[in-house]
Amino acid sequence: MSKLEAFILGIIQGLTEFLPISSTGHLYLGRHLFGLDEAGLFLDTMLHIGTLLAVLVVYKNELLQIVKKPFGKLSILLIVGTIPAVIVGLLLSDMFDSISKSGVTIGWEFLFTGFILWIADGVKKGAKKMESITYGDALFIGTFQAAAIFPAVSRSGLTIAAGLFRKLDRETAAYFSFLLSIPAIAGGIVMQFGELMSGHTEAITLGSMLMATLSSALFGYAAVVWMINFLKRKSLKIFAVYVWILGFTIILLQMTGIF
Repeated sequence: MSKLEAFILGIIQGLTEFLPISSTGHLYLGRHLFGLDEAGLFLDTMLHIGTLLAVLVVYKNELLQIVKKPFGKLSILLIVGTIPAVIVGLLLSDMFDSISKSGVTIGWEFLFTGFILWIADGVKKGAKKMESITYGDALFIGTFQAAAIFPAVSRSGLTIAAGLFRKLDRETAAYFSFLLSIPAIAGGIVMQFGELMSGHTEAITLGSMLMATLSSALFGYAAVVWMINFLKRKSLKIFAVYVWILGFTIILLQMTGIF
């Protein structure tokens, strides 16, 4: 893998982790385009480390609050919101890994993401701010996050949508979605490292590794900040249309044997 390919994959990961269009689905397409289907786990781990660094920088004040008050409301909200994904990950990870590697359902998953985004965008605007989020809200949003174990179902898309369904205002829905991504991404990295320790690692140069991680972090940071501001005044439907076009294209290419 060249440094340019690593840089481009980092851009894809950074942007699509926080835009509601599925990072895993886009990385699958990116690797397929570059003929890097075997690039695998180590590359994915470094890309996710990049996006974790990005969101840690954005939420540094909230993390300091958690450190100061580890049993405060914010900490418990994140724990409650993470529980569904942990349960699904532990019970069904092997099955979803095989689905992810095959890519057979990826087109339909993009279509599903678009459907949820479109419906959520039409929900009557809520007014809940961060201080008004309940544990029930966190559990509901976390349940939607758990559904994003499918490779082309957007984690950020479903959690933002779930926040809108629970009457969070649009900015807060995005804000809490990205905050909830911290334990989700960190947990995924821990699991990936465990798999790396027990199996083989792929050949990737230090330069390509650093390039992928850096671009993922930089573009991830930009995506978080941009998306929170975007939702203050813009519609999610543009993302729904995008993933619908992508999903239908993939299904068509799979049916004709091209993809």
